Amino acid sequence: MKRMTREQLPDFFRSIASMFAEHADELCEMDAKLGDGDLGLTMKKGFGALPEIAENLEEPDIGKAVMKCGMKLSSVIPSTMGFLMGSGLMGAGRILTGKTEMTGSDLAGFYRGYADGIIKRGKCSPGDRTILDAVSGAASEAEKLVKEKPDAGFGEVAAAAEKGAEKGAEATRNMVPKFGKAAVHQEAATGVRDQGAVAGFYLAAAIAEFGKKVD
Repeated sequence: MKRMTREQLPDFFRSIASMFAEHADELCEMDAKLGDGDLGLTMKKGFGALPEIAENLEEPDIGKAVMKCGMKLSSVIPSTMGFLMGSGLMGAGRILTGKTEMTGSDLAGFYRGYADGIIKRGKCSPGDRTILDAVSGAASEAEKLVKEKPDAGFGEVAAAAEKGAEKGAEATRNMVPKFGKAAVHQEAATGVRDQGAVAGFYLAAAIAEFGKKVD
């Protein structure tokens, strides 16, 4: 079974950091219309700090390492999105605690834990037009594949999660925003993907790209 090791965690985060660096301007432009305009910079800065942190952590437990990275992420970008992403990572880490690697099945758990972390911190639900719609979509598709194919490898599950996140982000076009400035300007949000959900999709896309190296 193809899986990700603890030693690969820095590269895992490098893939995510690279994705957000590439799409920082796009996310800022989207956020400027219905938010504060700094989403891209927030994601770039936050995840950009994690590869070095993961590299220097003397923690063989991949779950505990991910949790520590989540705590650091929240402190690096002390904002609403920073806290949500950090809480997501901490939730994912709790699922992985006790493991030294991540299988395809574990990755499905990672996404479900990430979604649960966002729900706990943000008090939101799928359908509220947030990043959760993408992450929850990723979790559902990953879990569906693992149920159908228990021995699916990391990269295979990552690819399924990416598709689920894309569907989740796309579905926000028809959702009514309940949080932030978008909730005040609901008409402007009609037919437009939620910028947080798009960020969630890029997270899954980066993990899928990394997964190609694992499989």
